[in-house]
Amino acid sequence: MAAQSEGGGKDDIKTHFMTREGSYKLMTHSEYSKPSRVAFNGQTNTPVKVSFVDVNDGTASPDRLCFNVGRELYVYVYKGVHKAVDLTKPIDKRIYKGTLPTCHDFNQHYFSPESVLLLVGFTAGQVQLIDPIKKEISKLYNEERLIDKTKVTCIKWIPSSLNQFLVSHSSGQMYLYNEELPCGQTPPNYQPFKQGDGFSIYTCKTKSTRNPMYRWVIGQGAINEFAFSPCSKYLAVVSQDGHLRVFQYSTMDLLGTMKSFFGGLLCVNWSPDGKYIVTGGEDDLVTVWSFHEKRVVCRGHGHKSWVNMVAFDPYTSIVCDETVSDVLGPDGEVLSGRTAPGVLTDGSNHISKPDLTGCSQDYTANNLPPQQPNGRHVSTSNHYSPSTLETSTTLNCISYRFGSVGQDTELCLWDLTEDILKQPYGKSRTSSVGLAGINSSSSQSLPRSNSLPSSQKSNSVASVVGNDVSSNAYADGHAHPIQNAVMNASSKFATLSVSERKDEKKEHKRNFSLAARNSEKSSAVKSNNVRPVDSAMKLYGTQACPRLDQVPILEPLVCKKVSHERLTSISFRNECIVTACQEGIILTWARPEKPRDGAE
Repeated sequence: MAAQSEGGGKDDIKTHFMTREGSYKLMTHSEYSKPSRVAFNGQTNTPVKVSFVDVNDGTASPDRLCFNVGRELYVYVYKGVHKAVDLTKPIDKRIYKGTLPTCHDFNQHYFSPESVLLLVGFTAGQVQLIDPIKKEISKLYNEERLIDKTKVTCIKWIPSSLNQFLVSHSSGQMYLYNEELPCGQTPPNYQPFKQGDGFSIYTCKTKSTRNPMYRWVIGQGAINEFAFSPCSKYLAVVSQDGHLRVFQYSTMDLLGTMKSFFGGLLCVNWSPDGKYIVTGGEDDLVTVWSFHEKRVVCRGHGHKSWVNMVAFDPYTSIVCDETVSDVLGPDGEVLSGRTAPGVLTDGSNHISKPDLTGCSQDYTANNLPPQQPNGRHVSTSNHYSPSTLETSTTLNCISYRFGSVGQDTELCLWDLTEDILKQPYGKSRTSSVGLAGINSSSSQSLPRSNSLPSSQKSNSVASVVGNDVSSNAYADGHAHPIQNAVMNASSKFATLSVSERKDEKKEHKRNFSLAARNSEKSSAVKSNNVRPVDSAMKLYGTQACPRLDQVPILEPLVCKKVSHERLTSISFRNECIVTACQEGIILTWARPEKPRDGAE
């Protein structure tokens, strides 16, 4: 556990914290924010997000930083931990009227010291493509809101493509765009392309190719976030219905699902080797799901409110100097193991960001390695017959580090160790907190931070839906706003509370913290297409949604209050951890100094 050496009261803002590798310190000179701070209005502002790109300009500060605050968007040269920032000299500053930026993403393929491409999503549904350095490029997609009228919740460039990007909305729709194609002057007509359990995919029915190229309808309620695997082959999507769904992106096949303990899932991230996915949400938990085993590995209990963002730390790991390559038979069974040369650490617990994925080749949609029926990452090996398949990694991680930030203004760091990962399902071994403390409130009412507003409670059970996506869209395939607030299938689990609020004065107002709130909600929900509650309840107690006593409960390595406002973003860099709060303040936490050469 982290040393409690920070001093001060329990509710004081921390400026440093301890881990196994040393002390992380807040670098006050590396604080980014608006040049002139005004009174904070959290009810109207969208969550503050942070994006980075390395332009590789040969200087000591190659990173560019983008963040949104209210109706403003800023791009700065990120100076790192050693140099002070001049907030009066942003690379670019934009102020928007009538809409607010919600998310953004740099193109990691196209960049130079003189030019970068940045996508920005907005509350009114539009998407903008800009070059904040040259300021010559400015394209607007969904300008007339004919494709989708709801808030953009997540936007990312396709890792394996130079000019395609994916956009999700609070309507529960996700669209694939090509930045070179125009959007039509009339609402698009769609035709079914593929359908599965909990999702439908449509293509644009037009004579000429135009945006959007594909339209995904996933689950019930808003799509809150999605993330591509390190090998770019797989796509993880979390929704307000509490489901994690993992797809093979090129074939659009659903490979696995997971259900939150209750409430919506708000964030998702892949481990550096693509073996595990961590999610966070309205159940105040972080949940680790094994992509290979298709099961929940463990849950982490440390936050006192919703978890807004999770991220693995690829720079801090305990690694072995040899990797283990499992030889898999056609049925996925491990036949034998071999060792191969691996990568050594530099003498400290820090490693340069490694390529941990076993599918790190440059795969395209038409050039993919074979895949096991269970969705494992596999690649053909020349050392074995065609009937055997080998999965290997460059590093054999026996401890994963990931972080999370939440509405409770706390930063948590977690260590996912080998003893937890190898525990068989149903034989949980909890930390010192134990299940007793978590279950002690199971007979109580749901904490206020996890309960539905009073105006929605009457419908919270009767309107619960399962995996049927037919209620998300009309037969014409058009995007329509849907009811998000009543989509929490597990609100029937409300009595299975994780923790009681110890201080009712610190409750968070749900009127601005609900990730998927939508002003136009009710027109598309058809009661005759809604599945009964029992279809969602069937998942409870399974490997997709285990009971609390069926999987280990993790305690955080570090759990510190680092802000006065709720935290909205966390990023791991080589030299630091970067966090952002709703007030629009981006903080840099310097990692412990590496041991000097020759030091023991």
